[in-house]
Amino acid sequence: MKKLKMGMVGGGIGAFIGEVHRKAARMDGGVEIAAGAFSRDGAKSLEQGRLLGIEPSRSYRSYGEMIRGELALPAGERIDFVSICTPNDSHHAIAKACMEAGFHVMCEKPVTMDSSEAEDLAAVAKKTKRVFGLMHTYTGYPMVKLARDMVAAGDLGGIRKVVVQYPQGWLYKKEGPDNKQAAWRTDPKRSGRAGCMGDIGVHAANLAEFTTGLKIKEVLADLTTFVKGRRLDDDGNVLFHMEKGAKGVLTASQISPGEENDLHIWVYGEKKAFAWYQENPNYLRVFDQEAPEQVWKRGNGYVAAKSPSAARCTRTPTGHPEAFIEAVANHYRNFCDTIRAFAEKRRPTALELDFPGIADGVRGMKFIEAVCDSSERGGVWTKV
Repeated sequence: MKKLKMGMVGGGIGAFIGEVHRKAARMDGGVEIAAGAFSRDGAKSLEQGRLLGIEPSRSYRSYGEMIRGELALPAGERIDFVSICTPNDSHHAIAKACMEAGFHVMCEKPVTMDSSEAEDLAAVAKKTKRVFGLMHTYTGYPMVKLARDMVAAGDLGGIRKVVVQYPQGWLYKKEGPDNKQAAWRTDPKRSGRAGCMGDIGVHAANLAEFTTGLKIKEVLADLTTFVKGRRLDDDGNVLFHMEKGAKGVLTASQISPGEENDLHIWVYGEKKAFAWYQENPNYLRVFDQEAPEQVWKRGNGYVAAKSPSAARCTRTPTGHPEAFIEAVANHYRNFCDTIRAFAEKRRPTALELDFPGIADGVRGMKFIEAVCDSSERGGVWTKV
């Protein structure tokens, strides 16, 4: 297995998701962090590089400097891909520059500030033939992949209804000036049109589409900003229509006191239903009106027999919990194996290609825009 060299933009001192990406990317031993521009503050970027043990000459003050510095190295020494862990407003410029320079890209979600930027990145990825990964974490869990494969196999019958909720409580009161994570997420210049819906509602929509294999066609949304002085929504409720007549309800909130990361989805079919709970992710509950409830447990042979994708994303024996960082690592594994496949001049397998990409990014931006449009127009059905 060729070890890939990773460069990172963002994820500096005090950041949350950058360290998650670093741990996850290295989990399977196939990636080394070789370079980075970790902060808008050049001095902080260099300090983060020192803490990670990166060669001083490959700790850069900006992503532009990183691109120029890496291109100056011999081809075999350069980074292979860039992981983008910055706020939303910089994703487009960084990803475009990196792909045009010849680097593959893994980007945090949502992919850009609007759908036109997302579609531009899709065109750049196609033109440059670079692999583009998008970190929709929750579709990386083995039991989510099992749920998708059950639906695809027809176990549930035709899908009738989807209910997906994502309540958090961390923004229940006005954020302070030192709350770095809240500051940019509640700033429309850095986050985009949506707050809560752009940060976590888009995860819920992506999970609904991934597990059912159906696209959301139209939405009716009611977004609210409960905390005085906040400029973006902190709570939202959405009715949606999907392909093939399925209907759904999506709720997302960041002002629900006591809630941590309560992403939960129920999918109801003509014959059976399933439920998956992110805070207890190693189990998938399957319901049948005429039989006892089943609980499918991660790591067992019967899961592997039903879903090779779930088996591929399982590292430890049953009863040993796998969770958030492993889910991120699963996307990195498939993303990196796809890069290796192209380097070997072979077609990636379906299992290797099982990670979110630029098409999911475009879908996410169109969902966010449709939700905002619907709510701003007083709650009317709006096409995605």
